[in-house]
Amino acid sequence: MALPANPDSANKGQLTLELGHVSAQGEADFLVGEGNELAHGRIVAFPHWADPITLLTGPAKSGKSHLARIFADRSHALFAGVDDLEGLATHGGTAPLIVEDVDRLGYDEAGLFHLLNQSMREQRPLLLTAREDVANWPLATDDVRSRMRRAAAFTLDLSDDIQLSQMFVKLFGDRQIAVDPKIIAYLVARMERSTEEVVILADIMDRQALAKGTAITRSIAADALDRRRVARGEASHEDNWEEHDDE
Repeated sequence: MALPANPDSANKGQLTLELGHVSAQGEADFLVGEGNELAHGRIVAFPHWADPITLLTGPAKSGKSHLARIFADRSHALFAGVDDLEGLATHGGTAPLIVEDVDRLGYDEAGLFHLLNQSMREQRPLLLTAREDVANWPLATDDVRSRMRRAAAFTLDLSDDIQLSQMFVKLFGDRQIAVDPKIIAYLVARMERSTEEVVILADIMDRQALAKGTAITRSIAADALDRRRVARGEASHEDNWEEHDDE
């Protein structure tokens, strides 16, 4: 997807050509670590599931959608739309299904209830993803909640230093950008610790480098971190570098 023009470059009377990038979503591109290995193991174990329903929970950008695509490749599963659940349950069948962001997109609760029942009754493989634990879903009744508690549930968490570093490497790789590992280590040591923050920082740095026509430098990394501090309402400050060159 093409990115909008950088406002800083426009103010300088420059035009920045920003090329879209495609996030690598293949099985070999998934970064397996301590926080997601059980969820990954569940997906790659298909079709040898002891029970038909799997629930993946985790914050934004934690890899739920990537695992869903791996599952789709392995099982030829269909992605269900918001208004599809009742019809899929009514027509039955055993074709695998994927229901993404089940806690956020306003799926019909009755349709979800019937689909869960049909999945359990006919052993239809069903993969669901959500950001919140089932206990926090905005459900009108306990019918869906009680059935979801029977699902094989896995939480994804990519918060340790190694996995955050790997995520930076992957995101820059998707953009075909080589970044000094020292810069990534600098970012990981100072950033807010979340996978969503990795995505935001990578995007800021990519845009800044494009606007300046340079590689991603330590100054660009420092500026990105400072922008995020300001966005969170924290005080802006400059870092002191142990090394003074910026190449």
